[in-house]
Amino acid sequence: MRISFLILLGVLSVVLLGNKGQEDLLDVLKAEPKHFPQIDYPTDNDITVERWKLGKRLFYDPTLSRDSSISCASCHLPGFAFSDTLAFSLGVEKRVGVRNAPSLANVAYHPYLSRDGGVPSLEMQILVPVQEHLEMDFSTLEIADRMMKDSSYYNESMVAYNRYPDPYVITRALACFERTLISSNSKYDRVQLGKEEFTVEEERGHQLFTSERTQCSTCHSGFNFTNYKFENNGLRIHYSDSGRMRVTKSEIDRDKFKVPSLRNVELTGPYMHDGSIKRLEEVVGHYSEGIIEHKNLSTGIKNLYLTENERKDLVSFLKTLTDPGFCKNNLYTQ
Repeated sequence: MRISFLILLGVLSVVLLGNKGQEDLLDVLKAEPKHFPQIDYPTDNDITVERWKLGKRLFYDPTLSRDSSISCASCHLPGFAFSDTLAFSLGVEKRVGVRNAPSLANVAYHPYLSRDGGVPSLEMQILVPVQEHLEMDFSTLEIADRMMKDSSYYNESMVAYNRYPDPYVITRALACFERTLISSNSKYDRVQLGKEEFTVEEERGHQLFTSERTQCSTCHSGFNFTNYKFENNGLRIHYSDSGRMRVTKSEIDRDKFKVPSLRNVELTGPYMHDGSIKRLEEVVGHYSEGIIEHKNLSTGIKNLYLTENERKDLVSFLKTLTDPGFCKNNLYTQ
């Protein structure tokens, strides 16, 4: 039986301020908004308070990088819906990455991870930035060695997974924490639940977003505003990053990238897989008049030739997807 999300927010404040027991905190962590689907927890990594706490500690610990200079949170900033403010995040020794860091909001619902969909589970995702030369340039075995030298990490690992620190513990604890990063209380959500109303401009933008003319909601569909498919949106003719093709080796997937969620899109710029568009208004401008013909351009994507007022209305609607409480939630921050 699901627990009311708003009630749980109240419970959360009690937990944080009054140091309530483990059961109350676990109820908060496993809470699912009633207008969202249920989360599918892996059989070997069901959520517990101990696993979640260990994962949260690891998420903010720069010990995961070779020179102990960056953590997961260095590129996934809570105040920006766990995305970055740079086109390309900086790794160890200020090495520049090659893809824009996506938001981790509602990542529990993604069927696969990374811009090219090459990672099949949240448990496996951390292996990519840890091993990537331009990011953490390390390995889970070396991280485990560091954790073994810290008695608190050793004890927390044993309590959480009944085994000493190793790659299994590291990957699952981080996934356990990230699976709780749920954003579901934007103005859009409150409108859908009958608790608030759109302004005239927001409603016009909503109608435009869901219209046959724009077909925005074809790709950005469902509660998470993504169909999780791989599309080419006419950003340019030649790409330095071949996208989905890196995984499938098929020419029909060249320069296609996973459709991102639009939740908190106001906060997650710069935009596109390469962070090449800085402002939300410019994103709307791209779909209005900036589409470039590409051999793999996705069906339905075309220049919309929006009026100035239509652009403003669309941006107004997109801003209703912002969830300030998610970005400030003490449950997720250090």
